[in-house]
Amino acid sequence: MNKQWPLDTAVSFDPYFGEPDHDGEQGYVLLPDGRVHFRLLAPGAREVVIDQFGARFPLFQGADGAWEGDVDLGLGFKYFFLKIDGADMLSPYLPIGYGCCRPMNFVDVPVPGEDWDALGDIPHGAVTRRVFPSAYTGKPEVCLVYTPPAFDPSKRYPVLYLQHGYGENETGWVYQGHVGRIADRLLHEGRMAEMLIVMGNGMTQTAGDAPVFDAFTHVLVQDLIPFIEAQYPVLTDKWHRAMAGLSMGSYQTSRVTLTHPELFGWAGLFSGFLRSPWGGEEEPHLALLRDGERFNASFRLFYRAMGTEDQFFDRFAGDDAMLAGLPARILRRTFPGGHDWSVWRRCIHDFLPMLFAEG
Repeated sequence: MNKQWPLDTAVSFDPYFGEPDHDGEQGYVLLPDGRVHFRLLAPGAREVVIDQFGARFPLFQGADGAWEGDVDLGLGFKYFFLKIDGADMLSPYLPIGYGCCRPMNFVDVPVPGEDWDALGDIPHGAVTRRVFPSAYTGKPEVCLVYTPPAFDPSKRYPVLYLQHGYGENETGWVYQGHVGRIADRLLHEGRMAEMLIVMGNGMTQTAGDAPVFDAFTHVLVQDLIPFIEAQYPVLTDKWHRAMAGLSMGSYQTSRVTLTHPELFGWAGLFSGFLRSPWGGEEEPHLALLRDGERFNASFRLFYRAMGTEDQFFDRFAGDDAMLAGLPARILRRTFPGGHDWSVWRRCIHDFLPMLFAEG
C-alpha cells in the first residue's frame, strides 16, 4: 500500500502499515481522480462497509482474503464509519480523528486549488495544550493555544477564541480544520495579523451532568479569558479580542458576543446559527441585532458564512429573513460544500485576514 498519512494527525509520522508477518498490508491510497482505495483485513467477516452517514460503500473480498474497493467520498476532510458485519469498528490502519462524540476514521482528499493549508517549507507556529481551573464547572478544563511562528513574549497580541462543533472537542480546529497550517501560510504571505488562537472544549459539562450546551459560554467568560490573559502577553481590550465557531460553536459565538459586546469586537459564525439550531422561543441575546446603532458600534466585523449544500441551509435562510430590514451590518458569505470541514476551512481562511485590521 502507498504509505500516505496526514503528518500532523498521525500517532507516528512514519508508520508501518501492520507487522508483515502478523497484520498484513492494509490501509488506503488516494487515487488521482479523488477516489480512495481501501484495503482492510477482517478475518471471518461477512460484510465490510464504508458508511458515510448513511451512504454505504461495500468493500469486496479478494482471493487473498483482504477487503478492498475504490470509494468516492468527495473532496476534503471526510469522516466515515467502518462497519464490519453491522458493528462500528475503528481501524488502526486508517487515520483517526475525533467527531460524533467518539474517535472516528477519516480520509483527507486534497481539493485542487486549495493548497493554502499545505505544510510546506515555511515557518510554523506552535500549538500548546493547557489545563486551566474552572470555577464554573468545578474541575480542570483543557484548551489548545496556537502561537505564531515569530512569537515574542515581549510583545502583546490580539486573541481569537475559536470553537468547534457538536460532538467534537478542542482538537478539532487543529487536526481537522488545519487552522495552524492556514494561519502559518497567511502569516508567511503577509495577509493576516499575528495573533493567538485559543480553542476550548465546547462540550464541557458541569460535574456529574450530561453535556450542557451553554456551559462553555460561562467557562469562556469566567475562566478561560482570565486564564489566557494571566498566562500570555495579550491585549485585553475588546478591539483585540474575537470569537468564532462552527455549527454549535457558531451558536455559542452568537450568544457570547451578542450578550457581551463589551468583551468582543469581532465575531465569526461558520455554518452559522444566530439562534438555537433546535428552534424555540425568542432568545435574549438577539435583542442587540435590533439596536442598529449599538450593534454597529460594537463590532468591527460580524461575519456569517455557510456551505451552499449545508443540511441546515433552511435555518440559515430563516436567519436571513429575520435579519432582513434590520439595521445590523453583517457580512454574509457562502462557499461550495455542506456541513463539513471542507467548508469550515474555507471560512477560517477567509475570516482570518479580516481580523484586527485597521479601518
